[in-house]
Amino acid sequence: MERKAFSKLLLILLTSFLFVSSAAAQAGRGRARIGGVVVDEEGDSIKSARIVIHLLKNEQVKRETTTNKKGKWAIMGLGTGDWRVTASAEGYLPAFKDVYVSQIERTPKITLTLKKIEPSDKPLIEDEFSLELIDQANQLYDEAKYEEAISFYEQFLEKNPQAYQVHLSLGDCYREKGEFDKAIEEYNSVVEQVKNDELVGKEMAAKALAGIGDCYLRKEDFETAQDFFKQSIETSPEDEILAYNVGEIYFSSQEIEEAIHYFELATQIKSDWSEPYLKLGYVYLNKADNEKALENFQKFLEMEPDSERSAKVEKIIKNLKK
Repeated sequence: MERKAFSKLLLILLTSFLFVSSAAAQAGRGRARIGGVVVDEEGDSIKSARIVIHLLKNEQVKRETTTNKKGKWAIMGLGTGDWRVTASAEGYLPAFKDVYVSQIERTPKITLTLKKIEPSDKPLIEDEFSLELIDQANQLYDEAKYEEAISFYEQFLEKNPQAYQVHLSLGDCYREKGEFDKAIEEYNSVVEQVKNDELVGKEMAAKALAGIGDCYLRKEDFETAQDFFKQSIETSPEDEILAYNVGEIYFSSQEIEEAIHYFELATQIKSDWSEPYLKLGYVYLNKADNEKALENFQKFLEMEPDSERSAKVEKIIKNLKK
């Protein structure tokens, strides 16, 4: 199989099988600018590398560019939200980084380091039909047709058993079907297989552990759920989106105190991210703690003063002050 096809599938895997941020985002349009550089493992720049960024809330919202002869790139006109930046180049394994883009704060330069493909790096797929299978499976999952999605994911794995990331998607399907033991089995498969994956192993393990925690939470085994959520955060302690998503899981289950803990953890990891402050405002409002709600809504407005959401928050603050 050609390396381009290999890179294409790996890109799909990296951007499709992760828990994406449930943070609300604008439609991708705005005045923000992000940029950076792509280098190899020796720190030398890689020219003509392909840069693809997409909005985590909506993968259909994406931008593309290529690096110049110094390995530099820049994209303008972005809206507020969480974006995934993926770099790929002929002869290298792709790499990605999630960044939060604000209309107020300047996004720091992004450095992506690509690893050269070695002869021992096995391709993840063997034919283009596999790409069609995974696209169909993802579409079926989005349509909540979980049984059909499982069938397509399993067909893919039969042809590509080394693509362990797909077990994360299978776990998601079984979780949504309420078959928690099967979901946990799939998530554990990911945890076992990430050990030899230096590229995204830690992030995959963290997502799988969070998935296990979600299953136990839905089973109302709160102590076990908490244990797995803690393991998840410890595996990827600098991932503010992971902490935020755990907060979302707890909030949706009306476990208010735990939701607060993880939303606050997200603010500690990334203090200039407006999203967890917004959600903390709603959580405290739900708790009838108007003082704390007001405090967090105001912090949100300081970071995001001019958006559709900020207009709604201003109305809430006005009512809270009456």
